[in-house]
Amino acid sequence: MNWTHLHLALNHVPVLAVPLLTLLLGWGWIFRSRDIQRVALLWLALLSAVAIAIKFTGDNAAGMDAARFVPVKAYLDQHEQSADQATTSVFVLGLMAATGVFLSRGARPVPKWILGILIGAGVVTAVLFARTANLGGQILHPSIRPDSTELPVNAQP
Repeated sequence: MNWTHLHLALNHVPVLAVPLLTLLLGWGWIFRSRDIQRVALLWLALLSAVAIAIKFTGDNAAGMDAARFVPVKAYLDQHEQSADQATTSVFVLGLMAATGVFLSRGARPVPKWILGILIGAGVVTAVLFARTANLGGQILHPSIRPDSTELPVNAQP
């Protein structure tokens, strides 16, 4: 296994987990379940650290065989810039989630204002990760590029 393989295997974690945990947090808010809210907050805080680590697998993958990526450098640059934005967003989301955990320590409820902010931030972060994943896919899959004229392998002309 090399850095590229590791990056491709792990980068799905935040792409899928952020929207699912945001939905779980919303579920806990709607049904006023402090336990579900705290579980979602704890997992969002943990995910933040994991997502930041995953970002570095992409940096290592790009540097491993730089000559291979010369033909798609523009796509790689767009993907990397988007990944930086998504990583910043998930970092802020994790800090806010940790704040929510701290404010709800003991028997205190999670403050409603932080739940609203976290759900909004979770949606923004999920969109940023979806965009990053799409741009990453365009690096090695020309058929999904917006300007592609390439037909899928099994398509009939």
